[in-house]
Amino acid sequence: MLVAWRYRKRDRSFIQSFDPRAWLIFYGCFLVSTLAFWDVRFLLFFGAIALFVLLTSGVKWHEIRRAFLFIVGFVFIFAFFTFLTGRGGMEVYEQEHLIRRFEASFSIFGWRPALDVTVERVFFGVSQFVRVFSIAIMTILIPYSLNPALYGVTFRGIGLPDKIAYAMDLTMRFIPTFSRDFQLTMDAQKARGYELEKISGGLFAQVRKLGPLMVPVTIHAIIGSEDIIDAMDLRAFGIGPRTWLQNLVYQFKDRVLIGVGLAILLFSLALSTLGLGNFWVPPQLLALAGG
Repeated sequence: MLVAWRYRKRDRSFIQSFDPRAWLIFYGCFLVSTLAFWDVRFLLFFGAIALFVLLTSGVKWHEIRRAFLFIVGFVFIFAFFTFLTGRGGMEVYEQEHLIRRFEASFSIFGWRPALDVTVERVFFGVSQFVRVFSIAIMTILIPYSLNPALYGVTFRGIGLPDKIAYAMDLTMRFIPTFSRDFQLTMDAQKARGYELEKISGGLFAQVRKLGPLMVPVTIHAIIGSEDIIDAMDLRAFGIGPRTWLQNLVYQFKDRVLIGVGLAILLFSLALSTLGLGNFWVPPQLLALAGG
């Protein structure tokens, strides 16, 4: 049986007060608009929108704590390594203004490790963190706020064909279903004496010893997919346009949300076309570093 994310109807939720199609359209506009900028001043605007949506979503901290901490940690580490290496930043700036250089007291085969702290690296890391963080916050709220029963009709309602809409429905359900099957298999194997905590050896040895977990889960996933395919074939799926049990109707507030999203998108693209919103650092810091 397919399962879904931990969705529940929440009172006074900003996201759930709109038609899911309108929210996905707004999310798409938000995503493209955010990717159009590297200027942290513009990105803070999108970060503020993401934080507003998070705080008004009605999602409790204990529900998204693990996912939120993982996303924040991943984004921070990603931005930090970009700061250390400087890779990626050279695509948006050509010159660096050195603040301080740190050199190790040892050398490795004649090479002395060093870290150059520059104004551009610092602000590129900050811009990257705000950019990815804003997108991650908006993305992580979707499975907790979108009714699983409306996955298919929502994707169909934004213009996707029936087959793609149903494929997106199955994709949204695959991860929690796979996680449920993995947990059930692990509990069953532990009840039979399988001690996951005592797995040792090299990488390949550990992978081989995980066979009692991965093999049943993989086989179950394949069998489950074949059952879904057979059920769809028996119902003549794909022969013609399909009907949906639920019917979504746009309201005035949904059209307003779509209009706001499109306005933000068009305004962002216009600014980007005019050359605004490119990578920016405060001139005062440049002058200080230059001095």
